[in-house]
This record gives sequence, structure tokens and C-alpha cells, in this order.
Amino acid sequence: MKSDMKISVLYDEDSIARRNAELADAIVAAKPHELLVVAVLKGSFMFAADLIRALHRAGLEPQVEFVHLSSYREATVSSGQVEILKDIDSDVRGRDILLVDDILESGRTLAFAKDLLMARGARRVLTAVLLEKPGKRAVQVGADFVGFECPDLFVIGYGMDVAHSYRQLPFVGFVEQGA
Repeated sequence: MKSDMKISVLYDEDSIARRNAELADAIVAAKPHELLVVAVLKGSFMFAADLIRALHRAGLEPQVEFVHLSSYREATVSSGQVEILKDIDSDVRGRDILLVDDILESGRTLAFAKDLLMARGARRVLTAVLLEKPGKRAVQVGADFVGFECPDLFVIGYGMDVAHSYRQLPFVGFVEQGA
């Protein structure tokens, strides 16, 4: 990636940390049963890690799994078909699942994962997303817990990337046009 790109901060570290604590309190209030957090790789890994620690501080002891889903593969535009690249190992029957993803945009990935976990016998599938772009839905799905409503920008950082770069940024940012 170009090292001279101008990246602006959309949500800083402190705002994200505060919001994660608030989300954890809301999740605790939902009284989850045998909670299993399923983080959608790769973009949600930083959000999921911070949220899981916030859940611990709020008194929960969730188990954690990761699923790797893709509707892009090698393309830059979604195919509309979601594929499982890495599945979870845990049995979800009778358990509450917290499905954690970085961004809710088209809704295809979240809807696919939620339907899959319910079909496998989950008691309830709750969803938490760091960012929501409400004007971009291709399927009707909402998130139970939303960190921030996001403007229609291409966001990077805090686990989200462009061409596998910038995931390490401790904030959510965007590349300024013309930079």
C-alpha cells in the first residue's frame, strides 16, 4: 500500500473502548445462556478480542470460536454467495451464540452465519457488529448490538483492511479522497 496515503480517524481508540464496554453491558443484560462468541474472520478479530475482554470485565465467561466466511474470495466485488472457509468446532445446540462481525453492510455474511447457527440448533443467535452502514442492505438483517453507525466510506483499521494492509491500526479510519 502507498505509505503516503492520508488516513483520517473516524472512531478513535478511546471511543471504541468506551463503546465496547457499553456493548458488553447490553449483552450481559440480554442474559445469555452458555454463551459462545463466534467471531467472523478476518476483519472482526480486534473488535472480538476487545469485546470478549469487556464481556469478562462485565461478569461473563464466554467460550470463543472463529469462523472464516467469504463472499469475495479473490474478487473485489461480492459474488453474493457466502462460502465457509473455516468452520467452528463447537456444538451450538441449546446455546446462545454471539456472532461478532466488523461491519454490517449488505447483510449477506451475517444472515448466512445466523441462519447456519440456528439450523445447527442454537438456542438464540445474537449479533454484534462494530460498524453498521444502514443504507447498504441486500438482505433484511439487523444487528442486536451496534458499535457505531458508519457513514458510506471505505473504512480501514481496527482489524479491517485494504489489500491486507492497515488491520493493525488501533482506530477505525478512512482514506481521504485525492490523497
